[in-house]
Amino acid sequence: MGVHLPRPAALAARLEIPIEEWRYLDEAVLLKTRSRKVCMTCHWFRHHAGVNCIPVLTCQLHQGLIAHGEHLTSRCQGWTDDMTHSRGWAPEVA
Repeated sequence: MGVHLPRPAALAARLEIPIEEWRYLDEAVLLKTRSRKVCMTCHWFRHHAGVNCIPVLTCQLHQGLIAHGEHLTSRCQGWTDDMTHSRGWAPEVA
């Protein structure tokens, strides 16, 4: 069931199964944190428009769904700083 969501070709090519069929990440993957290193600030974090335009929060690294609210209080061992923060908005090309 569910609605098939259009997605960029590059993302669709990387995905093994549709986002809507991913499992939710649990405590075995997500760790509670009180720092800025949370899912929402991670390079792998994405949000998609789901059924009825309700946001679906995902981790591209683990190919898993993130429960609403968990993206603000949790992170995994694979947390990576967003490229715009680590390299700047538009780095110079040498």
